[in-house]
Amino acid sequence: MKSLFLTTLYALFSAISYSQSQPKSLIQLTSDDTIQSSEIRDILNFEGIEYLKLNFTGKELASKTYKFTVKEIWDGKLKRESVIVDSKEAPFDQLKKVNDSVFKLTIISKLTTDNKLKMNFKFPRFSMMRKFNAIASDDYSLRNVAKTLGSEIKYGEKFYLLAYMLPYEKNGNKYWCAVESSGKDIENWGKAFGIKHYLVFEMLFE
Repeated sequence: MKSLFLTTLYALFSAISYSQSQPKSLIQLTSDDTIQSSEIRDILNFEGIEYLKLNFTGKELASKTYKFTVKEIWDGKLKRESVIVDSKEAPFDQLKKVNDSVFKLTIISKLTTDNKLKMNFKFPRFSMMRKFNAIASDDYSLRNVAKTLGSEIKYGEKFYLLAYMLPYEKNGNKYWCAVESSGKDIENWGKAFGIKHYLVFEMLFE
C-alpha cells in the first residue's frame, strides 16, 4: 500500500513538474500572399500593391485582447511610434476581445503618388486605413518578419510581426532577404545596412 502511494505521489509530482517546465501556450501564425487569379495578380504587381493574409491560431486565443503598433524608422533612428489598434479601447464590447480560436488579419498596401505608404488593415468585423510618410521608391516590400525570424508567439509578450522596408543596396544590387535573415535586431537595421526608411509592426495578445 505504501509502495502504491509513493508511486502515485511520484507520478503526480512528475506530471506537475512536466507541466511547469512546458513553455507558455503558443499562437501559431500562417500567412498567404498568393492570388489565385493570374489576371488579378498581374494587376496588383503592375500597380505595386502588396496583399497579405495572416491567420493566428490558438486554443486560448478566444477572449484575449490585442494591440497592434508601428514604429517609423528613418536614417537608423526611431522617429515615431504609434498605436494602430488597441482592442481594449474599442467603443463596443464585442470588438474588445477575440471571439474565436482563429484571428484573421489582411493587409493591402501601396506607395501613393504623393509618397505615402497607404495601408488598409482588415481585422475581424472592422477595417481601417492608415498612411505613413515615405520616399519616392518602388522598392518598398512588406515582409512577414515573424515567419522569417521563427518567432515564438506567446500570450502576454509583444512580438515583431511585419516590416515594410526598403532594401539594402550594394554594388548596384538590392537585398531584402539578406536583411531579414541578419537577426532579430530589427530596430537597428537602418544603421547596420544604411536603409533610409522602414516601418516595423508589432503585436500583442493578452
